[in-house]
Amino acid sequence: MGMTENLLSTSQWLLTASIFVLVLLGALRSVDWQALRKDNATQHSLFGAAVVLGFIWQLRAGISPGLAIHIFGITVITLMLGWALAVISGLLALVITVITGREPLVMFAANGLVTVMVPALVTHAIMLWERRRDFRNFFAYIFFCGFFGAGLSVAAAGVLMCLMLWSSGVYTFETLVHEYLRYLPLFMIPEGFVNGVFVTGLMVFHPDRLSTLDQRRYR
Repeated sequence: MGMTENLLSTSQWLLTASIFVLVLLGALRSVDWQALRKDNATQHSLFGAAVVLGFIWQLRAGISPGLAIHIFGITVITLMLGWALAVISGLLALVITVITGREPLVMFAANGLVTVMVPALVTHAIMLWERRRDFRNFFAYIFFCGFFGAGLSVAAAGVLMCLMLWSSGVYTFETLVHEYLRYLPLFMIPEGFVNGVFVTGLMVFHPDRLSTLDQRRYR
């Protein structure tokens, strides 16, 4: 869902950049930097995820500008690192796409908001909901946080992107429905599957890598 051209008006760009900065500041303040400096495993996960996402996001499909589709992968990163570090890792991955020329620097804030921040926050919200429900079956974590969380996060990001493009006058609502929104449920399925499979694998073989997983609840 990367915007490969400057498709926003000046006022929209400023609004998007302001929201981007506020969320980024919230993420930076939420990170325990002293603990991170001492935790080599989390550092490796943070930078490793950024590199992997940076290369995965090179692969995308789409015809019209701003309506490209690709696997996000932010949900599994959020469940591994928490939403704040997931945002930082995702933005580092976005830097890679800018360096390789896949994304324009001028659209960094918009792409960061749509591709990274919204999916991370939606996943975090679903994780908190699952935790408050106090499910005792570990399949609840896998399904709700992994599969369902990933699908809903990509849907939220897609709807936000369409609203941005529609309000800026780039596309009519009918065009967005015809070329993107009616296919959105199909995009949710592979996103949910990919993230869900990785979350399942981590939960089985490396549950310690999932910082949002409270293993005591599922014993």
